[in-house]
Amino acid sequence: MHRVVALALPEVVAFDLAIAAEIFGHPDERDRYSFLVAAGHPGMVPSTSGFGIQATADLNALRMADTVIVPGFMPYEDPGPEVTAALRAAAAREARIASISLGAFALGAAGLLDGRGATTHWQHFDEFSRRFPKVAVNPGALLVDEGAVLTSGGAAAGIDLCLHLVTGDHGAPVATQISRRMVAPLQRSGGQARFMRRPLPGGLRNLGSTCDWAIGELHRPITVAELAAQAQVNTRVLTKRFQEETGMTPMEWLTTQRVLEAKRLLEATELPVEEIAQRCGLGSAGNLRLHLGRETAMTPAQYRRAFRSAAGMS
Repeated sequence: MHRVVALALPEVVAFDLAIAAEIFGHPDERDRYSFLVAAGHPGMVPSTSGFGIQATADLNALRMADTVIVPGFMPYEDPGPEVTAALRAAAAREARIASISLGAFALGAAGLLDGRGATTHWQHFDEFSRRFPKVAVNPGALLVDEGAVLTSGGAAAGIDLCLHLVTGDHGAPVATQISRRMVAPLQRSGGQARFMRRPLPGGLRNLGSTCDWAIGELHRPITVAELAAQAQVNTRVLTKRFQEETGMTPMEWLTTQRVLEAKRLLEATELPVEEIAQRCGLGSAGNLRLHLGRETAMTPAQYRRAFRSAAGMS
């Protein structure tokens, strides 16, 4: 039984805490995980949503945890010496420490991120970088896995983090089963950059229809010039707008769409991998394996088996 403790710091972000509770504390997971909420002292912890969260344990619970998850909290000040000492002690005995969104500020205060890569909510990474200059901040990442210490980006990126932890503990089939129950993707392409919306003056009115057109043409090579012609702009404007709206270049976005289509076909059909690669425009089975492996760390056969297994368990 893997013991997961969520450390609720005032004012805890209720959504972040609920993510961990829904994944590790759900009745379906009671054969795999035990889950409890701890705080500096047992009792009611205020949340940013205006209601209290009942913490059933104190910081001593961290001494027995296999995984400690720190949800976001506001204001994200230093949580104090008792909390930081408990986090450092848990890390020293090799418990896995993870933060969701602004929870990274607690890990930073404890010194657990010094010399490591990390992420947090993209709206607060400037302040995070100022406070913790020894941390290599990646504001665009959905999650950063440094082995014993993991951090995730804003809000819903906590789902990506927790499913990532389950994948490491029990494999893709179990994580996929949970993702299906939550109606959430097992892996999301891209990162937080796509949510950093900075619209261009005047906008690019044809971007949506251009993307729809490209998705309908995934079976063949598509150039940036073709996309620009569809959008009725030059390639420089097109590229800038894609980066503003999606956090990706046009070709990166196209590759993402091709991989998404390949995943759909692997899950829903019996088509050979070579044919799937051709249908989604990746060209060859080898190219499909390369791109799918980068995103999921699975081969096409492994991905297909994982989703078929999850479907059979649901």
